[in-house]
Amino acid sequence: MKLKQTLLLLCLAIFTVADIAAQELKFPSLDPSPMDAAHYPRQAAFKNYLDADDPDRVQKIKVLYCRPNKKDRVIFGDLVPYGQTWRLGANEATEVTFFAPVEIGGTYIGAGTYMMNADIFRNHWIVKISTERFVAGTADLDPSKIIASAVAPVSAVSKSREEFTIGFQKVDEGNVNMIFEWDQTRATMPISLNPAMLAGADASPMDLVQFPVNSRFQNFRKPVEEAKVRVVYSRPQKKGRKVFGEMLKYGEMWRVGANETTIITFFQDVTINGTKLRKGQYGLFAKVNEGSWDFIVHKNTQSWGNPNHDDKDNVVVYA
Repeated sequence: MKLKQTLLLLCLAIFTVADIAAQELKFPSLDPSPMDAAHYPRQAAFKNYLDADDPDRVQKIKVLYCRPNKKDRVIFGDLVPYGQTWRLGANEATEVTFFAPVEIGGTYIGAGTYMMNADIFRNHWIVKISTERFVAGTADLDPSKIIASAVAPVSAVSKSREEFTIGFQKVDEGNVNMIFEWDQTRATMPISLNPAMLAGADASPMDLVQFPVNSRFQNFRKPVEEAKVRVVYSRPQKKGRKVFGEMLKYGEMWRVGANETTIITFFQDVTINGTKLRKGQYGLFAKVNEGSWDFIVHKNTQSWGNPNHDDKDNVVVYA
């Protein structure tokens, strides 16, 4: 009985698969607004044809968008009303990928893929860059995801363009214009390829301590107290965490702060644990033990903490 049931189930499975295979296979028709890509530099799209040392092999920007047709319609002010947000194409939202950091509208934008749309006005567009992705059109967008916007001035062109087109115009080695053109309208958005690298507020701000304390204020103190030692370090916060033995595990080396390696400067020759050190700059680490710390003075001052530290750079170990 079990054998008959098994054979029956197998036959049903075979007929079901055959029925699925017999169904008509349908592919989507060609979209009236086909997808396209714009590259900067343009030649980067064909880098496998370029010489290895050709600078145009290095792609900087890529835009993926759909290209609607004019079809005798009035575009801007009618099909695309003034004062409304447009997806800069059709169908899915337009995507832009920056392969290195850029600056748009005075805002630093890191490398990555973003959504791009624009508020359309008669004399200018406001192009917006957003981290929101995988949407169609402009309905129910999240304004909190917009990270940058820029004014793109509008100008008229003499020849009407049938398909909406995005391209690039090189200004110089550090700047390029992204061009949007449809019908007889052109909008131009400047992009800096060499953005200013400005740091925000650090969660572990830098500070310094100096001995003698009053040596920091020589222009206020008479007689002058000469500086002997100064330590420049960053100050991480506890924030409710258990620090020693947990966040800083016992037996491991610590930079005695955060961010860059802590720097200790001796303004005169000193002796530490029987070792004489000439005046100058040194790095400072500490091996944190449960009952004591081992301090390490070293020469690797241009470092970010202790990764890849070479013990050959140690000049003093004070346990």
